[in-house]
Amino acid sequence: MSYIRGSEIFRYPWYMRVIFFLQRRRYGRELEPVRLWGRLPLAYLSMAAMYRTLDGKTSRINPELRSLVQVLISRINCCDFCIDLNSSASLERGTTPEKFASLLAFEQSPLFSEQEKAALCYATAVTHTGCKLDAKIISHLRQHFDDQAIIELAALIAYQNMASKFNAALGIPAHGFCDIYTRENLNS
Repeated sequence: MSYIRGSEIFRYPWYMRVIFFLQRRRYGRELEPVRLWGRLPLAYLSMAAMYRTLDGKTSRINPELRSLVQVLISRINCCDFCIDLNSSASLERGTTPEKFASLLAFEQSPLFSEQEKAALCYATAVTHTGCKLDAKIISHLRQHFDDQAIIELAALIAYQNMASKFNAALGIPAHGFCDIYTRENLNS
């Protein structure tokens, strides 16, 4: 249970109620982060538009890698909801359960390509507050991504940090999207 609850549905603007209706159709319920962001409806709409742009078909970063970056950041920030949701998306986008299980040890794992390792290393460094990026991380990143892709990656990292820190700060629990995450969480 989150520390603060969303408002009653009738208290939201009409367009947020439409979003909740669509969530109930898709997920069988309203998502708690959206109920909370919905208390700031214009902020929510802006954030949702930003994510749609970052996760669109025109992105220079492949969908599986985008999801892996999001899961890693979510784990660093201890956001159970984000780990759950992004793990589900990652598996749907082709991540194998073995690769998923090796995510925290990506630097030593042969399951990750050099491009993936560069992006995940960059995401880790940016996410850890107070960590200055060193030239080696940027050099490795530039071997695999052009400037536009690096900008997209930085924006995705910033977005996921905002989302996972918001959710973690409000104690939003996992919603049961990913069986692997649920089993992993129960076993730890």
